[in-house]
Order: sequence, then structure tokens, then C-alpha cells
Amino acid sequence: MSFFARFRRLPAPDAPASRGRRIAARITTVLASLFVLFVLIAPYDLERFTPKEFLRIPVEALFGLVLVLVLPPRPRRIAALVGGIALGVLTVLKIMDAGFDAVLYRPFDLVLDWPLFGPAIDYVDVTIGRWAAIGAVALAVVLALGVLVVTTLSVMRLTRTVERRRPMATRALVVLAVAWITLAVPGMPIASNSAAAFAYDHAVAVQAGLRDHEAFQAETAIDAFRDTAGPELLTALRGKDVIFTFVESYGRDAVEDPELAPQVTAALAEGSEKLRAAGYASRSGFLSSPTAGGGSWMAQATLLSGVWIDNQQRYRNLVTSDRLTLGDAFQKADWRTVGVMPGITQAWPEGEFFGYDQIYKATDLGYQGPRFGYATMPDQYTMSAFQRDERAKTDRKPIMAAIPLLSSHAPWSAIPDQVDWDSVGDGSIYRSMDASNDKPESIFGRDPVQVRADYRKSVVYSVRNLVSYVEKYGDDNLVVVFLGDHQPAQLVTGEGASRDVPISIVARDPAVMERVSSWGWNDGIKPGSEAPVWKMSEFRDKFLTAFGSQPPKSTHPAG
Repeated sequence: MSFFARFRRLPAPDAPASRGRRIAARITTVLASLFVLFVLIAPYDLERFTPKEFLRIPVEALFGLVLVLVLPPRPRRIAALVGGIALGVLTVLKIMDAGFDAVLYRPFDLVLDWPLFGPAIDYVDVTIGRWAAIGAVALAVVLALGVLVVTTLSVMRLTRTVERRRPMATRALVVLAVAWITLAVPGMPIASNSAAAFAYDHAVAVQAGLRDHEAFQAETAIDAFRDTAGPELLTALRGKDVIFTFVESYGRDAVEDPELAPQVTAALAEGSEKLRAAGYASRSGFLSSPTAGGGSWMAQATLLSGVWIDNQQRYRNLVTSDRLTLGDAFQKADWRTVGVMPGITQAWPEGEFFGYDQIYKATDLGYQGPRFGYATMPDQYTMSAFQRDERAKTDRKPIMAAIPLLSSHAPWSAIPDQVDWDSVGDGSIYRSMDASNDKPESIFGRDPVQVRADYRKSVVYSVRNLVSYVEKYGDDNLVVVFLGDHQPAQLVTGEGASRDVPISIVARDPAVMERVSSWGWNDGIKPGSEAPVWKMSEFRDKFLTAFGSQPPKSTHPAG
């Protein structure tokens, strides 16, 4: 071989750079393949993020490979672009589902859940600041667009790779297809169609969401007590102060979970004995909440209106309707009605719907102490302010009050001590206690064992606070109904928890308790496992029926 022939076979001066580009290209292709496989297989349920979940062959990838091999060049590129965008949208939806599942026990609803982003942004605005809210929105948009771009580019790169290596891609398709068909039997996790099933489930949910407005209108078309005259409403409660308190995140797991229940049920048993010693009777059951992990306002609206409110669209439709609420019923029957809302820190125009003569927002309650986590003020202060501003007044009407309590709201990182009621004052006494401004989402960065212990402690505090209030300020004309609004986050309950919450009624007047004897509730403020479970939307009519007349025989559309 001549010298010149040898010279021609020597690598070009830029060969190392070319080799580097080839290696980088291969690495990029491998990463694109892994990314596409990941988004096809990844579950939206974070608890299923285990290694075995990713040892599967997605049928969607095989179908995509077939399209790339059989389509002509131009349709192939169009299919790759459309498929990449669709897969990107599916990935963003999986991320949103994971977030909703972790907090609300359910996937994101493409039709009904968009209005929830408004309250979420408002929450960030109030708790962290306006710029933080703007930054959070901007970051969410950038991340969503980033996922769409990366997914689309990955699919298009893999399409070009298959075009260049058709024989190898064809052999791989045959092998993988045979493996998928062979292993597509029950109990074998290798064969996967999770992405297609995921898309199908959301398509079904979209159809249901589009029909939900009509379903809601049908549910509210007949309002059994709408035309009942005021003198005929709540006749068995005349002269009584009736207080409805919603204990944040007080769910069935608090009284039945082996890790949570011993301390909580001990506090409930102790409370039942104290109430009995003070001359009070109590009975308890369960309600099934329309929400879990969050969305307290939907649970409260459900109980007060007698309509199932499990999404924000229903809530918005409800508060613009003329549906009779428990507040309206008491108002028609000549009670003074108040909403004590320590969690409301800004304008709340929909509050007018609930039939309150007066609404006390957080800034109206005069609290001068620190925040304890999410809670703007301790439960004891909320009840003390209500007593001071309403029940302590002389020459007044009977009062009906709705009071959501916040001390048992996530993140449960700081719980105040119970103090003497006469020392509560303006809340300055709480400045000497360890407080916290931790946000609810901080629970996901803490030890789950500690989170559960803190949750348990907060429920015990809230229950003891209510029992102590009745002991201190109760009389023959006090009736207290307290219940949970929803179960806590899945970090506390684990996967598959029910949506049941305890509910109790407390009164000294035997005639009041006799009215609810047919409900089948257990004695005391702890419901047993066999206690009845009602839908929360059933409570309004059962309560109005028990303490007043039957609804009119002829009813009319709710308008």
C-alpha cells in the first residue's frame, strides 16, 4: 500500500469532534427514549411510583412505532408532531392528577376543576405575597410549556431515528410485540396500556363534567323546605342558641385508625364524661363528605344547603341560586344568624348566600396574637370572640352560628395550649407560645410519622376546646352540632380512606335529644364503627324535619 493510500485512510483532523457529536447524539436519543417510556408508563398516583411499575412494555409505544414504519414521510412527520404534543398534554395532566390525588384523593377534572386555581392563587397571594403568587403562576406555565416542548422534541427525534434504522426498528417491533402479547395476561405487569386507559378515563370524565351542570340543576330543581313559612320552621328549637362548628380535617380515620385513634378517642370519651357530668347529652354518627384533603368550603356548603357540592362549578352555581340554607331557615324563623369565619381574610361576596345577618371575617375578630401554621387564630380564641361579641350580649334574639375552626388545618406544626377562658382576652396571651407560619404544603417535606402525630394532637386540641366551651358557657338553651369537614390528606390517612367524617350533637334539654332519637346515632361524642353514615347533603332536610314541621306536600322549582 502506498504512502498516499495510507494517508487517505488516516482520520480527519476533526474526527474526535465528529465522534463526540455522534456519542452526544446517541446519548440524546437514549435519553429521549427513556423519557418517552417514562411518561407513557408513569402512574399519576405517587404511591405507585415503585421500580416494578416501570418494568413494563407500553402498547402505545408499539403502536407509535408501527405508524412510523408504515406512514409515508410527510404524514409520518405530522403524526410525530401531533403525537408528541398529545403525549406532552397527557404528561402535564398526569402531573396535575398526582397533585390532586395527593391532596384531594382524586384526579384533576378537565372540565370542573379549573375554577379551583383561582382560590389557590388567592391563597398564595394572602399567605406569601402578590409577587410570590405571580411567580408561582409563571413557574407553572413555564413548566407546562417545557414538558410539552421536551416531549414533542423527544418523539420527533425518535421518529427520525426509526427512519434511519428501519430494519433494526422492525426487528425490535416484532420482538416487543410478541413479548407484549405473550405477557398480556391477568397478573402480569409487563404488558401495559396505562397511557391509553388514562386518556380514556379522562375522556369519560370530560363527558360527565359536561353533563354535570344539567345534573346539578336537576338536583336543585325541588327544594323541599323552600316554601315552608318561618313560623313552621325549627319549632322545637325556639329560644335555643344553635351553633354549627366545622372542625377542620376531622375525619373518620381520627377515630378509627390504630395509630391515630387511641389518643383521639380517649379525648372524646373524656369529653363525653365531662358533658354528662355537666348535665349534657350527646349523640354521634357519620356523614360522607363531598371532598377529602381540602375544599372545606364545598363541605360546608353541602351541609348548609342540602345539595352535593363536590366541585367548584357546583359551588359557584349554588351561591348564585335561591336555595334555602340552614342560615336562611333560622333567619326566617326569627333567629339572629352569624357566620364566624376566621379563615376569611379578604372580601367574601358569596357569604350573602348563606343567610347570615352578620359575617365576622378574621380581621373583625380582634385577634392580637401570632398565627399557628395555617390558622389565623386558635380555635379557643375564635369561640371566645364569638361568645364575647354575640352570646354575651343581653336582650338579644336566639343565635344560630356557623363557625369553621382552623387549628386542626394542615400543616399541624404548631398547636397552642389551652388556657383559662377568662385569660383569652385579645389573644396576646398566645405570644408566649411556640407558633409557626408553615404552609399546608410543608407536610410533604416532613417525616410522615411526625405529621400524623401532629395531626392527632391538633384534633385532640380542637375536640377538647369545644367540650371546654360548652362546660364554660353552656346552659339549658345551648345546642352545639360539631363535625369534620373532610378527611385529612392521604399522607395522614393512606390510600383508599373513606370520605366519612364524625358528627355530634350536644344539648342539655332532653326534648332536643328526643327529637334525634330516631337517627340511630350512638350516645356520646364518639361515633362507633356501626353508626349510621349519611351523605352530608342529607343532613339539612333531616335536621329541619326533626326540629320543625314536615315540608309542604307540593314543591316548586328552585328557580
